Amino acid sequence: IKPWLHKQWCIAKVDAKFLFRMEDVLALYHESYDPLYPTVCFDEMSYQLLDHARPPLPIESGRPARVDYEYKRNGTCNLFGFFEPHRGWRHIKVTDRRTKLDVAECLRELVEEHYPHAKKIRVVLDNLNVHTLWTLYERYPAEQARRIASRLEFHHTPAHASWLNMIEIEFSALARQCLSRRLVDTDTLSREIAAWETARNAAQVKVDWRFTPQEARTTLARHYPNH
Repeated sequence: IKPWLHKQWCIAKVDAKFLFRMEDVLALYHESYDPLYPTVCFDEMSYQLLDHARPPLPIESGRPARVDYEYKRNGTCNLFGFFEPHRGWRHIKVTDRRTKLDVAECLRELVEEHYPHAKKIRVVLDNLNVHTLWTLYERYPAEQARRIASRLEFHHTPAHASWLNMIEIEFSALARQCLSRRLVDTDTLSREIAAWETARNAAQVKVDWRFTPQEARTTLARHYPNH
């Protein structure tokens, strides 16, 4: 097993349910692009807002900006992430919290704002308890909730295998390229993320995903029946 996968297999219980969910997600990634049936990866991450304890010293001739190691905590917020791997599109939504009602709003935006013309949106997501379609019925009238739910198709990653969700790669890029500094409040955070997102979408940056269903069967051959 590849070194980067070995740790994941040690944590995960690789059984028939794991294999089914893994191949289900990998098959979506392997399909040709169809704008009427897009595949969108979805997840969330928390972010710690930080402020300077002392004003940083600005750049001077021959000297970089200097920042004191002490900082002030300004609370936390949540980042919802959407990523369509075939098109190289992503969107990060900053919210104060991560509740089931916030998830329902994200699903509504996905259907009604980001993909109004898609017939069915295949959503790759993990098994968090708020990642359900019935949350729509807790936030919206039944007719609207049914309309949104009918255009969504959930594909859950196996337990302890969220690395199969490509949005995790986008979150990693976001953390390295945009969030590796002190951002004091959600307004500043939103502006910085929006600039990062716009540039990355304009370049249509995609993930070089090489783990195919066929390779999965070879790598995990001992977990498949031999008959």
